[in-house]
Amino acid sequence: MDPVTKLAAIQQALTAAYGPRPHRPRLDAVSELVLTILSQNTSDVNRDRAYDRLMAAFDSWDAIASAPAKAIAEAIRPGGLSQIKAPRIQHALRTIHVARGAYDLDFLADRPLDEAKAWLTNLDGVGPKTAACVLLFSLGRPAMPVDTHVHRVSGRLGLAPRRASPPRVQEILEAALPAEAIYPVHLQLIAHGRAICKAQRPRCDDCPLAAWCDYAHHAGDWADVLPSLAGRGRGYSPAKPGRVES
Repeated sequence: MDPVTKLAAIQQALTAAYGPRPHRPRLDAVSELVLTILSQNTSDVNRDRAYDRLMAAFDSWDAIASAPAKAIAEAIRPGGLSQIKAPRIQHALRTIHVARGAYDLDFLADRPLDEAKAWLTNLDGVGPKTAACVLLFSLGRPAMPVDTHVHRVSGRLGLAPRRASPPRVQEILEAALPAEAIYPVHLQLIAHGRAICKAQRPRCDDCPLAAWCDYAHHAGDWADVLPSLAGRGRGYSPAKPGRVES
């Protein structure tokens, strides 16, 4: 099966299994940026706890940007790595305000996608995944965040090379998918990774994508690949050990 036909079949099967997933903006772009920085190397539950505590402790972005870093770190402590994330959040807010005169990223909705990505990834601690989350979830831009589920499932399906880094998988999926498919496919791949295509015990016998899956048909070839696929995604960086940048 040629790649275009395979991708179209996978999209159709994902939609049948997990629904069409119409775009629903979550937060304004600045809030999404802060939330996504908090999500690095932690669970969604701890991310949300940290975000809620931060919003309860401070009444404005200006208050967060100007507070002592220790106070920010204490507020976001449930999210982990608070001593790293606190200065990153403050640096991002201060940079946005200096550049735009307000805490507002809506201008990125009208910039070319590569330029919008570059603007965000110039912020300390903001990598391709964090930038893509802001652009996709808040601004409806066709940027594909590659978390651990998207990375694992796309590799097993053969949509990207097995050992491709998350940023490379992002590039491949954004180029291969129609712009309007980025949002639903992102959510569908996450749902599939959680329900069926799990890291350690994928439920291949129950998989609606098995007919197009490289892993399902060539499981013996994957013995040396599974550890790297399972370990990459949220918080993964090929740079220095311990560096958190998504």
